[in-house]
Amino acid sequence: MEVILKEAVEKLGEVGAQVKVADGYARNFLLPKGLAIQATKSNLARLRHERVLIEQREHKEMQDAQKIANKIRSLSCVMKRQAGEQEKLFGSVTSHDIADFLTASGVDIDRKKIHLEEPIKSLGVHRVPIKVHPEVTAELKIKVQKEEA
Repeated sequence: MEVILKEAVEKLGEVGAQVKVADGYARNFLLPKGLAIQATKSNLARLRHERVLIEQREHKEMQDAQKIANKIRSLSCVMKRQAGEQEKLFGSVTSHDIADFLTASGVDIDRKKIHLEEPIKSLGVHRVPIKVHPEVTAELKIKVQKEEA
């Protein structure tokens, strides 16, 4: 029996895949659990239509992510912190601080998307990657300066 997978099934295929399975497997497992639908002409036409809609949505998400990434790249971030004599910060610059800066700049990004391996603890220029979309990463340049007392 030919079926169209509605969900990813291990060792069988991904969502939207058209696969041939044993009749009993389809009737007793895949169809009752809602994991697949029978591959009829109308279901295949609906699948093609849904794929077009999904591709359009993904394309729009990618364009939006590119716009956000370009805005992040154009930003100039300056953080002022207290520092000791060897240019070591008394505190640190964390992903929370960077997320606050981005929000204040009009870019709403979840701080979990800011890939800061460890908090910044020294003065100077640091580049921080921000994963805007699974396929789009922007780099924010952060300049950490000594706070004047």
